[in-house]
Amino acid sequence: MHHLLLVCLGGAIGAMARFFLSGFVARRIGETFPWGTMAVNVSGAFAIGVVAHAVARDGMPAIWAFTVTGGLGCYTTVSSFSLQTLALARDGEWLRAGGNVLLSVFLS
Repeated sequence: MHHLLLVCLGGAIGAMARFFLSGFVARRIGETFPWGTMAVNVSGAFAIGVVAHAVARDGMPAIWAFTVTGGLGCYTTVSSFSLQTLALARDGEWLRAGGNVLLSVFLS
C-alpha cells in the first residue's frame, strides 16, 4: 500500500510538471510543431536514465515507485506524441510528422 501512495503522489507531480512544461514551451516557441511534448519526452527519457542508474545499484523500490512509475510515468507520454504525429500527417504536414518521429526517437 505504501508504494501505491508513492506512485499516486509521484503521478500527480509528474502530470502537473508535464502540463506546465509542455504549455510553457508551446507558448514560447509556438504550436506549429509539438515542441512541448518533445521537450517533455526527451527530458523524461533523460531523467529515467539518470534515476535508473542511481537506483539500480541499491535497489530502492520506494524511490523507483515514486520517481519512475509515478512521476516520470505521468510526465512522459507516448499517446500525445502519437496523436500529434497523426494530426500532422492527416493535415498533410508529412515533413513535420516525420521530423517529429525522427527527433523524438533520436533525442530520447
